[in-house]
Amino acid sequence: MNDLANRPAVRRPRPALRRFWDSTIGKKIVMAISGALLLAFAFAHMVGNLKTFFGAEDLNSYAHWLRTIGEPVLHYAWFLWIQRVVLLIALVLHVTAAVQLVRRDRRARPVRYVHRRPVRATFAVRTMRWGGATLALFVVWHILDFTVGTVNRDFVAGDPYHNLVADFRVWWVNLIYLAALAMLGLHIHHGFASAARTLGVTSARRERAIKIFGSGMAVVVAGGYALVPVAVMTGLVH
Repeated sequence: MNDLANRPAVRRPRPALRRFWDSTIGKKIVMAISGALLLAFAFAHMVGNLKTFFGAEDLNSYAHWLRTIGEPVLHYAWFLWIQRVVLLIALVLHVTAAVQLVRRDRRARPVRYVHRRPVRATFAVRTMRWGGATLALFVVWHILDFTVGTVNRDFVAGDPYHNLVADFRVWWVNLIYLAALAMLGLHIHHGFASAARTLGVTSARRERAIKIFGSGMAVVVAGGYALVPVAVMTGLVH
């Protein structure tokens, strides 16, 4: 009986999904997939924003159409809410995996290297960490600005064109958006190749092409978004 009492308890094997999440490569894969999903949304949203240049009717009609996607199977605006929930889950997973990987890296190297790391690598790491945190805060601001309207003094429900133009006429709002877009571009630039490596898409022959494509995507997405506030600020859109 004493032998049975002193026998160590047998640990149950962890579920495969939990083992995957607890592993470093698992977290990196989650970051890569969630990042790709967020990038796809950012690109599509940027394309939609460019309808601003075609006038109020075009942009407002596009915004209304988004709420009717899936009808009659889905009710009005259900698609948008499903999309928001999916994007929120992707964002939470992306940020959580990133934070846990940073902590794991620090625990693995409690003492800093004696020699200095290359400036380029340090800049990329800092950009990914602090840029990611900045973008997370900006997402909250963006929702309060254009979806809820609490930080937009001239917010008019159901009129996104008016809200956009009224908002970007304020110089400090433009600074917030342009600074966030610069961070977004750097985040895409540094994260695209890393995600490709994690997912096994890249290779020695394709690495340069993937880096060029990632840099091009960063310029297109960040630049596409920046066109609208710059156009409003310069009077091209009014």
